[in-house]
Amino acid sequence: MTRLGEYLTKRSINRASVSRKTGIRTTRLYQLANNPQSNIKADELYLIALAIEIDPAELLEFVCGHLELGKSE
Repeated sequence: MTRLGEYLTKRSINRASVSRKTGIRTTRLYQLANNPQSNIKADELYLIALAIEIDPAELLEFVCGHLELGKSE
């Protein structure tokens, strides 16, 4: 499960409803929620946040907050 999948599951978000509101296919939402190799696009993340009525920055922080800059030497 991906960080997006964890967020949607934790909040009991209905993916079919998100799909209807965003135009993102349910198969794509399933992929984004369950396949760690899938890469979410900024517009997808933004639309999902709008559909579930949260600040897009909150969802971005949850999904990508674990990332760190590489150290250059």
